[in-house]
Amino acid sequence: MKSIVLLVSGRGSNMEAIVRAAIPSVRVAAVISNRPDASGLVFARAHGIATEVVDHKAFADRATFDAELARVIDAHAPDLVVLAGFMRVLTDAFVRRYEGRLLNIHPSLLPAFPGLHTHRRALEAGVKVHGATVHFVTPELDCGPIVIQAVVPVQAEDDEASLAARVLAQEHRIYPQAVQWFVEGRIAVGDDGRVRIADTIAPDKGITVPPLESAVA
Repeated sequence: MKSIVLLVSGRGSNMEAIVRAAIPSVRVAAVISNRPDASGLVFARAHGIATEVVDHKAFADRATFDAELARVIDAHAPDLVVLAGFMRVLTDAFVRRYEGRLLNIHPSLLPAFPGLHTHRRALEAGVKVHGATVHFVTPELDCGPIVIQAVVPVQAEDDEASLAARVLAQEHRIYPQAVQWFVEGRIAVGDDGRVRIADTIAPDKGITVPPLESAVA
């Protein structure tokens, strides 16, 4: 059994997707938020998951906050730390502490549109496809090794809201898959920084999310 800790700042819909997936051999050790009013904490408690709050407003600087956050995370001894709508920029020291076991999901097909306002920027650029990316976190923002991506077409009538909704649906599919691959030990990052997925286990074995027709590893 592998344990994971999920970090959220609000509702944490990707956290919900991972919990609902009931991934075999995974125990959600805790859901941690930097906001005491995060609704994701309510969901976690309703599902019998331990919750913690490390309020960033109580700390003088980012490094002090990250140090306390790491202390709280480590108390749960997770094999994997999952950012699920955690809206804080993490220090290099924090990222390196969890190197190789810190995942994030980003609402674009990285390396396109790192940072904020990805759906608006995709529409302004006139791209024909958009999507989401699960990647390992590195000190450089949104630049870590890519684990899995999901692609959605950009439709002529799309606005930010409609495009974001279709991308979010794909996020809810690929994030549980990436977590499952990690806990099964199937993810390897090569010397070239590219992720390889071992195919010794069927990609959708034992997982309760829909098949990943639109996802590419």
